[in-house]
Parts: sequence; structure tokens; C-alpha cells
Amino acid sequence: MEKEKIRQLVSQMTLEEKAGLCSGDGPWKTKAVERLGIPQMWMSDGPHGLRKQENYAEKPDINDSLPAVSFPSECAMAASWDRELLRETAGWLGRESQVRDVHCVLGPGVNIKRSPLCGRNFEYLSEDPYLAGELGAAYVQGVQSEGVGACVKHYLANSQEKRRYWNSSEVDERTLRDIYLPAFETVVKKAKPMAVMASYNKINGTYATESRDRLVDLLRGEWGYDGCVMSDWGATHNRQKAVGAGCALTMPGEPKTDHEIVTAVQAGVLEEARVDEACEQILQMVYDGLEQHREGAKIDYEAEHEAVRIAEEQSAVLLKNEDGILPLKKGSRVAVIGCLAKEPRYQGGGSSHVCAIRVSTPYEALEALGELELTYADGYPKITTRRSLTSADFETTRVFAADYAPDEALIKEAVALAKDADTVLIFAGLPEDMETEGDDRDEMCLPDDQNALIREILKVQPNAVVVLQNGSPVELPWAEDVKGILELYLGGEAVGEAAADLLTGKVSPSGRLPESFPFRLEDNPSYLFYTGTGAKVEYREGVYVGYRYYETKKMPVRYPFGYGLSYSTFSYSDLKVSREVLRPGETLEVSVRVKNTGSVAAAEVVQLYVGCRKCEVLRPVRELKGFDKVCLQPGEEKEVRFTLDERAFSYWECDKNAYLMAPGSFAVQIGKNAHEILLEHPVTCENPDNAPAKSKVEVVMYG
Repeated sequence: MEKEKIRQLVSQMTLEEKAGLCSGDGPWKTKAVERLGIPQMWMSDGPHGLRKQENYAEKPDINDSLPAVSFPSECAMAASWDRELLRETAGWLGRESQVRDVHCVLGPGVNIKRSPLCGRNFEYLSEDPYLAGELGAAYVQGVQSEGVGACVKHYLANSQEKRRYWNSSEVDERTLRDIYLPAFETVVKKAKPMAVMASYNKINGTYATESRDRLVDLLRGEWGYDGCVMSDWGATHNRQKAVGAGCALTMPGEPKTDHEIVTAVQAGVLEEARVDEACEQILQMVYDGLEQHREGAKIDYEAEHEAVRIAEEQSAVLLKNEDGILPLKKGSRVAVIGCLAKEPRYQGGGSSHVCAIRVSTPYEALEALGELELTYADGYPKITTRRSLTSADFETTRVFAADYAPDEALIKEAVALAKDADTVLIFAGLPEDMETEGDDRDEMCLPDDQNALIREILKVQPNAVVVLQNGSPVELPWAEDVKGILELYLGGEAVGEAAADLLTGKVSPSGRLPESFPFRLEDNPSYLFYTGTGAKVEYREGVYVGYRYYETKKMPVRYPFGYGLSYSTFSYSDLKVSREVLRPGETLEVSVRVKNTGSVAAAEVVQLYVGCRKCEVLRPVRELKGFDKVCLQPGEEKEVRFTLDERAFSYWECDKNAYLMAPGSFAVQIGKNAHEILLEHPVTCENPDNAPAKSKVEVVMYG
């Protein structure tokens, strides 16, 4: 519907009707205004599948929703480093939403992974804002290409689950602008999401839902956003302040507090014009969603399941492959150990939980191939969920690695099988209890029974491969002793077929880590002050998040950001830049050639970093500013091109309230990962007038 018609519709509403429209009708719908023929629209949780609860009032259990396809979690999809794969996969989610009469999907989550401990890291993309922004924008484009809206979340600085309802993230402006805001900025400018979700937490003492400087001045004024801003579920603490700050829609429905808006307007505390603006946002979202709805839409769930398999195969990360232990040899005797081989953990816990239509298991998929002599043992007790989860209250009963005591009888059985095998596959990972929405982890360890199992097997069988299923980094105390490690992350309902194809070489692993794996939790830059004290958490590490910290401090990690192996090999050559001196307003064209020098078809992720050699401003030693995934046949070579603008060389200068390309000596670097730089070319930045940097993304200014 045209904006002018929406304004006319709002002008016909009573103040009470406007106030009522500013909160939902129950947990998932907007309110209708029958007098004026204003309809309502449906929203549903994402981002890893459709979690539609039609009978929430009767069954409020968060795990009780309509059957749906379970996609790889964002932690896995981010490891693909593949924009087009994100678009295609999210497109399936959009089509399924059409079938289920859902008009807006709550996702993607683009919050930065500040610490491995965040219980919701599996719902987020990366520790790097450039990667998170590019992939988040692709996700939104994919969903919205099918006529369904996407709601990017959780805006802003929402990096932990502990005390999430009232915690204040204390962050300086440069850190916000260089680390925590850019992913949202990229999604807003490139993909124009239907909605933005304001988070639970405070930002420097002000609730996100009440932060007009972030919701209006920045989001609309600077970035040109013209969609709807809604609260996270239960994140509105003051109705009139939220509406006045630009948070149009409070979710879920709060009919008992609608009168607060009416009273505030009548008392002159809240301008009615602010309420009108909120209603215009909401109605634009409602009519956009309904006008794009396709009656009678259908979907092929088998084809969608196949899309999940492909997505997971492109996302899994091969972390170790000593002596070429993978792929498994046809006809070899393989002992499959671990309950997760038959009962995989393929998704996270909390509001993203999907009641999957069907789930394949790694053991069944390997067995179906008929290429291996398989034996199986549990190795550790079956994993049961110990938390009670409802959308109204997430219990925070602590679950530690030591709570999973080794079962000596199960370990003995597993060791006996492993001893007689050619190769042993050990399936290990984090139980849902240990990483879920509503609480953070207290440690980076795997359960004790799994670590004990791995240690005992290694005493009798050196040919061991560990297959991991987890939503965030874990400590790997046995990594030096096993020959292979395959990180599946949380791979969605087709994780079984994907794992089998990867382990047997039908597909070469091509995922790269979207986050660093430190040796231990204490190495993380936020370790000393991650969860904060009282009602505050200070982001004292500033811009030195993830690899920016590890590389600048020269601190070794288990596996660096961007790391991942392949069944093939690649060479890089002929790095070129279009100019060696960059000035304000100019762009830099970069090209490099990459060749598959191995014997199998495979994909390589070309990573471009901007390295800081000499600059008066404190800067990380390098930052990701470009990437591309290329598929190459054996012997095939391609040229990969990038375009960098001055923003790629800039930082936020608080005194100027702008991004600034500081004069200095830099380098365009091509890396296998954030630590292993293969080629580099020097670039000098000149900015004698200290002119603010301009982004190459065109912005339409608001209002």
C-alpha cells in the first residue's frame, strides 16, 4: 500500500485504536482494526526453520510448533562463506512461510560473537562484522525474494544471555561503530529488511527499545531505514518511552499497557505524531506482507530436505586431516562411536527450535551407502535435555561438563570395537543443555564422558576421527593426538546425509571457521569481564574482538578465524591492485588468481584482509574486507576480483563523529585464514584534510 494511503488510514483511527495497534494480538500476530478493515499479519520465529505456534494459548511449550524443515543453524551457514548459498537456503524458508501463511520471519541474527560462552552464539553468524553483514544481507534477500519479510535482530550490543532483560552493555562509540553496528548497517542498506528487532538489553544505560538515538537518529537518519522497528518479545519496559523512541511495535501483545500511550498523549508527555509514525510503520509492514502473500502456495519438502543437505555439505569445516585419514577408504572397517551418530544434535535450543519434518542420522546414512564395514557403540549415555523451556521463562539451571560422568562399561565396549577397526569415527559435541537461549555457558569444555571416551580410544587406536556437533567453539585437549577432526556445527535435519558424503569423499569440505577457536577460554579477550557485575557489562576489549585481538597480540589459537582444510590443494598468484595510493573518494580494485592444484573438484574461500602497517591510530593488525567462494575443477584457475572503498581502510573517529581514513601505510592481504597470509601488496592512504569516509552503498535519507 502506498505511504499516502497509509497516512490517510492512520488519520481515521482513534487514539485508543492507535495505541492498541502498537502492541501485538497475542504472541505472533499484529492487531486488526475491524472498524476500518485493517487486517492482521502473522510472524514466526526463525532463523533456522519455521517455528509457527498456532495453539500457543493451549500449548505454550516452546518446542511445540508445526512440523517444518530444519535448516543448518546460522553458526553452520556462516561457515559456508557463501552469499549465494545463504540466499538460496533462505529462499526455501520464505517459500515455506508462504505455505504456512507467515508474513514475517524473525531472523537473521547478526550479533557479534564477543565470547564463545554466549548461549545463543549458534543463532549468530560471526565474530567479524563484515562477514556477518554480508551473509546477513544475503539471508534477508533470500527470504524477501519469496514475498515474505525478514526481521534482523537483536539490535544492539546483545552479546550475552545472562541478565539479558536488564543488563547494560557499556560500549564506547568507536567500538559500537567499528564492531557491533556494521553488520546491521550492511543488512539495512543492502537488503532493506521488513523489520528490525530492538534487543532486551540496555546500551550505555538506556534500554534498546527506548534509545531514540539508535532507533531514529542512526537507523533512519544515517542509514535511511524505512521499515518497522519492533521489540524483542518482552523487551519493552515503558510503552510511551518505546513509542517516543521509535520502537513502533511491542511484542508480544500487551493490551493491559495500551492505555499508557493514551494517557501519555493526553498528558502532553508523548506527541501524538510519534504514535502516528509508529502506526504507519506497522501498517506498512502489515500491508506489504499481506499484499505479497500467495494463496495456495505449495512446497516440495523432499527438495527442501535436499537443499539442507547441500547447505550443510558446503558449511562443514575440516579442521584436521593427518595422513589423509579422510575420506574413508571403501571397504574399510569403521567403528562408529558416540550416541550423536544415531541421535544427532542438529539445532539449538530456545526460540529457534524447530519440530523437524524428518531427521537423517550419520550412522544410518553411512550404512545406506554400503561402502564400509560398520560397527557401533554408544560410548557415553544417551543425552537427555535437563532444562524446561517455555517462551515465557527459560530456566537457568547450570549444566557443567562434570555433570556428564563417564560410564566405564560403555567406554570399555567402545574401546573394544575401536581396537579392531581400521578407523574409528567418534561423534562428540555439546548437549543442548550446555548451549541454549536464556543462559550462557560457564566453560568451553565438552562433557567429561566424551573427553574420557576419546582419551581411552586413543590408547588403542591412533586412526581416530572426531566429528563435532556444537554451536560454538569448544576446547579440544586431544586435538594433537587424533588424526582427523570434522566440525559439522549444527547441521539441520539432513546432517546425516551431509556427514556421510563428506566423510566418504563424495563432497570435499569447503567450510571455513567464521570464528576463532582459542586453545582455552582464558585466552578470549573478554574473559575477565564477559558477563559483567551487577547490571552492567563493560566491553573493555574495545575493537579487539576475536581474531583482531589474537592476531594483534600474536597469541596462538587452536584454529584461527577463516581456517578450514580441503581434500584438494590450491595455489594463489598474481595479486594486483589498481593504485598504490588511496585518497578520499577513490576506490581500489584488487585481483588475484587462484588455482586448484589437487586431483579433486573443490571450492576455495578467497579471503581479503586490510592490514595496518603504520598508523597513528590504534588499529587491529588486520581486518576482513572481502571474500569470495570459488568452485574449481582439478587444474582449473580463476581470477577473483574485489573492490574496496575508503571505508575499508577507515575507523570511527569520535571527535569528528564520522568514519575517517587515517593517513598511513597499509597492505592488501590475501589469506588462507586470518593468521596465514599468502600474498600482500602495500597501499598508502593519504587524507591531508581529514575528510570523512563515504560508503559506496547508496543511502536514501529518512524524512
